[in-house]
Amino acid sequence: MSLPPFQTVLEEYREDVLRFLIANVGRNEADDVFQETFLAARRAYPRLRSADNLRGWLLKIAHNKAIDAHRARKRAPVPAEHVDPGATDARPDPPDDALWNAVRTLPERQRTAVILRFTFDLAYRDMGQVMESSEEAARRNVFEGLRKLREVYA
Repeated sequence: MSLPPFQTVLEEYREDVLRFLIANVGRNEADDVFQETFLAARRAYPRLRSADNLRGWLLKIAHNKAIDAHRARKRAPVPAEHVDPGATDARPDPPDDALWNAVRTLPERQRTAVILRFTFDLAYRDMGQVMESSEEAARRNVFEGLRKLREVYA
C-alpha cells in the first residue's frame, strides 16, 4: 500500500490538528506545538505502514507533543519579580473562552478525552486508539473530565 505525499496529508489534516492543539495547550503555544507535531510526523512518515487512519495518527503525535508542552511549561523558570504568590501557573492563559481554560486545567488524560470527544466528535473506540487506551478507559476519562468541569464551571 502506498502512502499519499506528505504534503497532501498536511493540507488535509492541519486544521484538525491545529484545533486540537489550541484546545489543548492554548493559542499562545499551539503554533509551536503544531510545528513540532508535523516535524515529528514528517520524520516518521516514511516508516508508516498503513494510511488507514492518518488523522488519528497525527492526533496521537499532537497529543504527545501537547503533553511535552505542558511538562515544559511546568519546568520553565519564572523571573522572581513576576511571580504571583497565589498563582499555580507562571504563564497566564491567553484571553480565551472560560470553558476551554477550565478544560486545560483537567488532568492530561481527561483533558485529551474531552477535547477529542467534543472538538472532533470521535467515537470512544477511536479515542482509545489516539490515547493508547481501551474504549472503556476513553469513555471513563470523558465522564470524569465532564464531572470535574461541572464542579468548577457550573
